[in-house]
Amino acid sequence: MSAVIDRDRRLNLFEIRQGFAISQERMGSLLKVSAKTVTRWEKGSRQPSDRDALLRLAKLKEIQELGLMVYTPDGFGEFLNTPLPVFGGRCAFDLLMLGDYEPVISALAGDFEGTGF
Repeated sequence: MSAVIDRDRRLNLFEIRQGFAISQERMGSLLKVSAKTVTRWEKGSRQPSDRDALLRLAKLKEIQELGLMVYTPDGFGEFLNTPLPVFGGRCAFDLLMLGDYEPVISALAGDFEGTGF
């Protein structure tokens, strides 16, 4: 699976991290790997091989792409960091850290369709 990712660049870790405007440390926390691992993956010296990390990265890419279709980069950052009632008073990043991606995707999809909160 990592060869496919490397070949077509669909899951470019650096681009995804830049879309979230977060540090390597924070991306490592989201992926449940160390910041050093994120650095290696971004430099291309190693590629993700852990299936769980790849699935988390794919979900983050989906959220990043949808978020940047709905919001400006600054607006997306605000969405990610603002506690919202739809998230039980938590922010989207809190949910992402827990691996709870679907409420974030649903909220972004609702905003995209104009039916959001």
